[in-house]
Amino acid sequence: MKQTHLMITLALAGLFSLAGAAFIANQKADAPTVTTTDPSLPLVTVYKSATCGCCKDWVKHMQDNGFRVEAHDVGNLLPYKEQAKLGAGMGSCHTAFVDGYAIEGHVPAWDVKRLLTEKPDISGLTVPRMPAGSPGMEVPGQPADAYQVISYKDGEETGVFSDYPAGK
Repeated sequence: MKQTHLMITLALAGLFSLAGAAFIANQKADAPTVTTTDPSLPLVTVYKSATCGCCKDWVKHMQDNGFRVEAHDVGNLLPYKEQAKLGAGMGSCHTAFVDGYAIEGHVPAWDVKRLLTEKPDISGLTVPRMPAGSPGMEVPGQPADAYQVISYKDGEETGVFSDYPAGK
């Protein structure tokens, strides 16, 4: 009897794992991900609150997309936001730096990769506030909010780097 229960439990666990993997694959079908670190990508240094779960999820998103990430839990993010040269209304919950650029908030990894490829003359990218559905802010069963990745230089917006419509 115990052996039958164990086999049923293992079979169900395998089934749920496959279903979960299929769900995740369908949710991110258009988002290229890598499960190992890409040695060609530079280190991302993140400054965040120790208690912020969405910041941890964004760090995982970056790691899942090949980035090496060094995360620092800090009590005061203001010095890092000043170093990032953010303007009014551009802030979010964490600040990162990569290859001379600032990355503020829940910027998708593929936008960071594009930034590193194109190397525009900007200070960085920001996703102001914390829009639902952006990397690290996913809520199962809830459609994503529309949001934009904004490029900026020295505190001034320079344009829309990427546009994400609602529901994606």
